Amino acid sequence: MRRTDITPLKINGWLALSPLAVFLSTYLITSLVCRDFYKVPVSAAFLLASIYAVLVTPGRLPDRIGVFSSGAGDKNVLMMIWIFILAGAFASTAKAIGSVEATVNLTLMILPGKLILAGLFLAACFISMSIGTSVGTIVALLPIATGISSQAEISLPMLTALIVGGAFFGDNLSFISDTTIAATTTQGCSMSDKFKANIRIAGPAALIVMVIYVFIGLNLDAHPAIGEVNILKLIPYLSVIILAIMGINVLAVLTIGLCLCGVIGFADGMTWSGFLVNIGDGIAGMGDLIIVTMLAGGMLEIIRHNGGIDLIIKGLTKGVRGRRGAEFSIAGLVGLSNVCTANNTIAILTTGNIAKDISARFGVDPRKSASILDTFSCVVQGLLPYGAQLLMASSFSGVPSTSIIPYLYYPLTLAVVAFLSIILRFPKKYS
Repeated sequence: MRRTDITPLKINGWLALSPLAVFLSTYLITSLVCRDFYKVPVSAAFLLASIYAVLVTPGRLPDRIGVFSSGAGDKNVLMMIWIFILAGAFASTAKAIGSVEATVNLTLMILPGKLILAGLFLAACFISMSIGTSVGTIVALLPIATGISSQAEISLPMLTALIVGGAFFGDNLSFISDTTIAATTTQGCSMSDKFKANIRIAGPAALIVMVIYVFIGLNLDAHPAIGEVNILKLIPYLSVIILAIMGINVLAVLTIGLCLCGVIGFADGMTWSGFLVNIGDGIAGMGDLIIVTMLAGGMLEIIRHNGGIDLIIKGLTKGVRGRRGAEFSIAGLVGLSNVCTANNTIAILTTGNIAKDISARFGVDPRKSASILDTFSCVVQGLLPYGAQLLMASSFSGVPSTSIIPYLYYPLTLAVVAFLSIILRFPKKYS
């Protein structure tokens, strides 16, 4: 989050963190009482926490609102919102012209029934690594997974988690990912060196999960009825994937995909007004997600402004001893910062300089510290029910984000492998 020009007045550190507690208690306690996490709107919990955050912050009311607004309007937050808007419009129009059905039919035709899960996970890993964005991968593949779930009678939460897991694999390793750029820049190492250290942690985790999906697939009797494959209607999704792999900006990719949906739709009899209605429906479907993103950005900027994140950082670095302790403190720093910011790039930027100081003091290899920052931020981000990726996945699939978490095999496996890499000191070259 960008810093404001307003000098914060000192308040109690735990009071600075209290808005996060208000949000979590409002959301979690109410959900537990209702026995249904899907019943509680995340936006309502964030609104109450945001109002509370503004109220407990010292200073003039216009200044407090200014701090909140600077977080809600941060360029990273707005970039996510533009992606949400275009993603919603593209998904809605692609569905309207029949692209989802055509792509699902092609996928079912190519993948053997027992390898559908492993094949989709591998596709998500490859695409996310190519385009450098987990959100873009979810946009491209989740409609296909949703269609396969309905036709092959496979658990939709599991398929959704499968796509999310593969999306984070690439987000953690891609050379054009924001998290990779932030981690290597703050730690002062090259992207290729960080990749070499990172792949030795993320690679084994992905391989383990791939084997899990192969074994689960062996127990599936997936022989869905395969409809006709209309090649023309495959163009929007294929273009989005190919253009993204070419490294074109995700906003440009989604815009081109939207235009192609319009051209194909018009050729198939769709009217101009119908095209506009589909765009509007898609954007409206993202409305709650957009509001949550802005409220979270504003509330978390208030927490940072009041010194809440600094409190977390100071507490974790106290009493660090040796390389293992230093590496675990870096992992804890970026993880807790990610919980507070719900954005792994911002979490890395927030803790990167402190992680570099810890590394220099205790002799941690910059390549290993960059890998830890990126890996643990992706682990936490991949498990946050209020994170952008799970909210996006929930919005597209229609299942609660909390129901996706138990099936997130890749983030959970990556967490185990990453912890072992610190305890057992591997890869040795970087430890």
